[in-house]
Amino acid sequence: MDGKTQPRLFPADPFAGFGPSRFRPADEPVVGRRIRGRRPARLKRGVREHAPRAPGVYGMLDAKGRVIYVGKAKSLRCRLLSYFRENSRDPKAGRIIEHTRALVWEQTADEFSALLRELELIQEIGPRFNVLGRPGLQRYHYICVGKTPAPYLYVTKSPTGKERGCYGPLTARPRSEDAVRRLNDWFKLRDCPQTVPLAFADQTELFPQERGAKCLRYEIGTCFGPCVGACTRAEYGAGVRAAKAFLDGRDRTLLATLRERMEAAAGRYEFEKATALRDRLTAVEWLDSWLGLLRQARHQHSFVYPLAGPDGTDRWYLIHRGQVRAAVPAPRTPAARTRTAALIEATFAGPAAPTVLTGGAVDSVLLVGAWFRRHPGEKAKLLTKAAALARCGRDTEERLTTESQRTQRKTKPEGEN
Repeated sequence: MDGKTQPRLFPADPFAGFGPSRFRPADEPVVGRRIRGRRPARLKRGVREHAPRAPGVYGMLDAKGRVIYVGKAKSLRCRLLSYFRENSRDPKAGRIIEHTRALVWEQTADEFSALLRELELIQEIGPRFNVLGRPGLQRYHYICVGKTPAPYLYVTKSPTGKERGCYGPLTARPRSEDAVRRLNDWFKLRDCPQTVPLAFADQTELFPQERGAKCLRYEIGTCFGPCVGACTRAEYGAGVRAAKAFLDGRDRTLLATLRERMEAAAGRYEFEKATALRDRLTAVEWLDSWLGLLRQARHQHSFVYPLAGPDGTDRWYLIHRGQVRAAVPAPRTPAARTRTAALIEATFAGPAAPTVLTGGAVDSVLLVGAWFRRHPGEKAKLLTKAAALARCGRDTEERLTTESQRTQRKTKPEGEN
């Protein structure tokens, strides 16, 4: 041998497994399998023979060993077999199978873990047949309050950090732009270009100018009219603060007012007006609901979620600010409870809640939120940090008491009962 790398008769397989997961305890073995086959019939036979009726994630590999699709399943066997039912599968499943030369799967402790693992793998690998969760494909944007001298609400994909308020990230940009337009109207904030000169009624000028309104909004009463100097700085500032209070969730009277006016208009048979108010209410309710979810995740969704898998395996998910930070087996022994208590303390001692969530974080937050909306009964299982530590501490106290009693028995003089 001359020390040079020898050419391989067969190229190395580029797929070496899904790799580690932050949602699986480090010492937990990975249970999975790979099935190869150039034809769908062979892959199907392998699934029938080996795929378990257990939750997990799976991947489809092409002829070059690249992962082209990742999915999750409550039952791996049932989900994988559905890809081979030509009469009932959707067209996308058929295209995926046409390009598939190998199937690989990895069992998870429960369905919740499968959801988390699927998102993790999609974000890491970016399979070409996956859409949801792929970095870059979800175009997030933000609603901001800013741009002096007369701040207003606007939508942007790249906040500068100099805004008076920034909210998001959000999806469905047309809906955000519609909501922003209606909020600017309600709070009478301008939405004109920065090139339009502005002035306030309490702003002294050496040479007063005659100004005309640059759009119809001032004429119809949906703008304070800083372009014509029709308001003071204090009046305009009050509108900005009111808009920000709504976006912060501190003042939601706007929703009640719109609903009351809509019902009153309908009661007077003014259906056209009622319809317009309904459309405005729908737009701002959608925005309020989305922002409420993000606020809740940033400030409230911190708890321990005990969950038993279908095989009876119990696991604790440590969720902080809407994101799953760690997963550990339910502590059964004194040593395990001591380790778990330390991990809980470290997990919940994270930095202050961010002003806005990043794109990757919001995917995780939405996944966790959607899980508890679909399974509302699971909320009864949630443990606060204090409750989880109490469970760990209770065992610690019992262990210390037992050790103390054992020590006392050993040190008693002979003959003493």
